[in-house]
Amino acid sequence: MPFQLHRRTFLKRSLISSAALGFGDFGFLSRLPNVSAAEAAVGGNIVQFRPEIESLVRLVEETSRDRLLEEIALRIRQGTTYREVLSALLLAGIRNIQPRPVGFKFHAVLVVNSAHLASQNSPDSDRWLPIFWALDYFKSSQARDLQEGDWTMSPVNERLFSTTTLASQLFTDAMDRWDEEMVDAAVAQLARTAGANEVFDLFCRYGARDYRDIGHKAIYVANSWRTLQTIGWQHSEPVLRSLAYALLMHNGPNPADRDDSADRPGRANQQRVKEIQTGWQSGKPSLAATREMLTTLREGDSSDTSAKVVELLNKGVAPQSVWDALFQSAAELLMRRPGIITLHACTTTNALHYAFQHASSEKTRLYVLLQNAAFIPFFRDDAGARNGVNIDLLEPVEPKAAGSAALEEIFSGMSSDRQLAAQKTLAYLNQAKDVSPFIDTAQRLIYLKGTNSHDYKFSSAVLEDYFSLSPTIRNRFLAASVYWLKGADENDSPLVARSRSALNA
Repeated sequence: MPFQLHRRTFLKRSLISSAALGFGDFGFLSRLPNVSAAEAAVGGNIVQFRPEIESLVRLVEETSRDRLLEEIALRIRQGTTYREVLSALLLAGIRNIQPRPVGFKFHAVLVVNSAHLASQNSPDSDRWLPIFWALDYFKSSQARDLQEGDWTMSPVNERLFSTTTLASQLFTDAMDRWDEEMVDAAVAQLARTAGANEVFDLFCRYGARDYRDIGHKAIYVANSWRTLQTIGWQHSEPVLRSLAYALLMHNGPNPADRDDSADRPGRANQQRVKEIQTGWQSGKPSLAATREMLTTLREGDSSDTSAKVVELLNKGVAPQSVWDALFQSAAELLMRRPGIITLHACTTTNALHYAFQHASSEKTRLYVLLQNAAFIPFFRDDAGARNGVNIDLLEPVEPKAAGSAALEEIFSGMSSDRQLAAQKTLAYLNQAKDVSPFIDTAQRLIYLKGTNSHDYKFSSAVLEDYFSLSPTIRNRFLAASVYWLKGADENDSPLVARSRSALNA
């Protein structure tokens, strides 16, 4: 076995007054140095792995939950950087939290990129708060892992490395056979010998291969890659080993030897990719095609929805028009049946769209698009969301107030009447010249009111996806997000008070 069990002890500031919406005082963060936008941004020369990272990882692992925020705050005052804290947070989760199932306690790892995105989209003075939340969340997941057996990643078996076969071929062969031991050795060798883009392309394919874990596999691929882009590829080997182990999660006999419903669309779509004509990337946008695709997503099964994508692309419809339907469909499911399953329809679509945008292979890009279309009916039927409100028929309702007061009205009443809040949001967005106040307000309320990883994952995904949709679609999509966003009248997270106390010590 590649792993063993053993013990181990977006945007500018809102134009809205924080006080007006009951946001509370963020002055306690002033004791820490600000994180500049440049420091939190992806790209540029990243400091290579240093011994101090291992020391910081051990600090995160070994410090008690009720002392960790104070200890990290002290380190930051002494010069520890944002990237170092982010690196230690991810690596501590990779080493200490079992990535099976790909969810539950493992959200401590899945949420790291979402917390980072929240930091990027915050004013400089607020950028530590999402990271401090994620640090505390890691400690709760670590405690749960301890209760469930104290899983820890073991060293790779380098005796299985090959000197005659390319690591990429070893990896794909082992993944196709669902061979855990060989995958673990192959992925370690791959991390040491292959380029980052080649590796990402491979993982995109396998992250989208099957529907198990309601989309978490694809989410982990996107989130781990994006975090590695920030902290540095020098940390890739343990991250990729954890990721590969997660992607092989299944129950029952080897999936390679049976016809499981979770695998069926992926196998069919490997063939459908070959049916798509060259020049598919140069198609023309079509609102009619988006509506047609949306209807199929509402009524068809996974075979119908995948086939519809092939049909539209071959008719010369732009991929953007297909994605517009996928994003709308996921948001519509959330409106019809707010809950964990429909939320993951949204976050999975976010992850697969990211893979579509960044994968280097044309075949991989088409495959993840087809798989996203195939997954939507699974989410729809698993959630019992075949019927209900249609997102394209949502009617705007004008708020009684205007400007910043309109936002206060929307967010103050959000938790008591989600549909009305969505309608008011749609009216507000249709008139707004700048969406920044709404997004900044929504993000800051996650800091104050968010209580679990899904709050961060969802908000970071949908606030990012708004800009990925066509202008005629995006306002309805963002209005639908209020079915999960936090309202101003909800209770503050207990961690806010804890953070104030720790940082003012």
